Amino acid sequence: MKFTKIRDLIGVALVAGLATAILLRFAYSDLPTLPRLAGVTFGVLAIVEAILAWQLRNRIAGKSGARPVQPLTAARAVALAKASSLVGALMAGVWAGVLLTVVPLAATSPAATEDRTTALIGLVGSAGLVAAALWLEHCCKTPDPPQQDDNVGLR
Repeated sequence: MKFTKIRDLIGVALVAGLATAILLRFAYSDLPTLPRLAGVTFGVLAIVEAILAWQLRNRIAGKSGARPVQPLTAARAVALAKASSLVGALMAGVWAGVLLTVVPLAATSPAATEDRTTALIGLVGSAGLVAAALWLEHCCKTPDPPQQDDNVGLR
């Protein structure tokens, strides 16, 4: 399995952001105000994945008192990290698209002002999820084997 590439995540975010901005240009006036805490979910997921990454990092590194990680557990964590980074990038793009739409409208519409705050919360939470997922993926990397002295067997 290959590591997630940042450029792929940026591409997903850009496409999602542009599509959202285009759709909202035509339909924003017909939509209700966005729920304020809609983006908090991604922030909570980011915190959970960061905690998981921290725990797995210690276990994989073999810190004293830490149980070893089963290979299937590490594989599941990597799969979770890959999926989370893609979803986080997608939603970061969506929230950025919402921001592109509501920022110009915020001066004339109180609903757009509220949606701007909601979109900022969502964007921060989604970006946090991407960061935590990438860290989780990095923490599940197999450590390099210890270096052995080549001269030991020649004596």
